[in-house]
Amino acid sequence: MMGLPIWAVLLVGVTTGAATLAGGTLILYLTSALDLILAFSAGAIIGVALFDLLPESLDLVAGTHSPLAITAAVATGFLVYLTADRASRILGQGRSRPRHFAPASLTLHSFVDGMAIGLAFHVSPAAGFTVAIGVLAHDFVDGANTVAVSLFSGSAIPTARAWLAADSVAPLAGILVAGAIAIPRFSLALLLAVFGGFFLYIGASELLPRSQARRPRLSTVVATAGGLALIFALMSLSNTL
Repeated sequence: MMGLPIWAVLLVGVTTGAATLAGGTLILYLTSALDLILAFSAGAIIGVALFDLLPESLDLVAGTHSPLAITAAVATGFLVYLTADRASRILGQGRSRPRHFAPASLTLHSFVDGMAIGLAFHVSPAAGFTVAIGVLAHDFVDGANTVAVSLFSGSAIPTARAWLAADSVAPLAGILVAGAIAIPRFSLALLLAVFGGFFLYIGASELLPRSQARRPRLSTVVATAGGLALIFALMSLSNTL
């Protein structure tokens, strides 16, 4: 990766994973406040879609493809998740088996984040570290979101821990995979946009309604706004570094 020592690349992956693990572990100790956590996670997940994935996708295609291709990919991701979610509900009627699509999507997103870091290192060490800072900025929240959506989906705490572990190693795995392959910028942009559609559905159609139903108070609105504001602040900060 442009002459960068392998230990430095591995350190980036381990650091991002540690941030994810820390965020998820904190939420595991705050399950008594799950209503507010769901509301906060709803805002944070929507914020990741709007302030991270969508701008990054548009930047990747700037000057080469129409922004309409990106927004179409977002819509596709939303519809795919909607279809999968409704199908799982129909097929799972009368069963108590938890659904894993939401935490799996977040884990795959972390894997793609790792790939983005690895691909940036192909350009230069400076580019790689810049992307890594942007990813690290929201990895703590990613870990919290993974645990929150896992618990919301009906999983027990051990299962939520397993998803958190998977989410923690996903960035490093993505970095290593990116070191061995090359993905066209347009394909990566579409993939990020599809995940944006996933996250918009998870936040707006699952977490927001459930948090409001469980705790119909102003505090949940404030928690959701806080999640949005935090991601906006983190991404704004990472763009200035």
